[in-house]
Amino acid sequence: MLKKIVIAPLLLLIYFYKIVLSPLLPASCRFQPTCSVYFIEALKIHGPFYGFYLGVKRIASCHPWGKSGYDPVPEKKC
Repeated sequence: MLKKIVIAPLLLLIYFYKIVLSPLLPASCRFQPTCSVYFIEALKIHGPFYGFYLGVKRIASCHPWGKSGYDPVPEKKC
């Protein structure tokens, strides 16, 4: 329950980006799934701290000289 409360503001920011800002910008994500979808999945699977780290790391690697292709969220280790 606490996890959902903590990630809710982050999810709202990402959804705002996807609905309002993303349509105004050219499509430029080099990965599949897109960086915003990856960020949402990372937060839901790994929680607010490690999920945030994974999302920021992914966005930082999405540049013309970075890698591209299929890059799923890593599975949660037990």
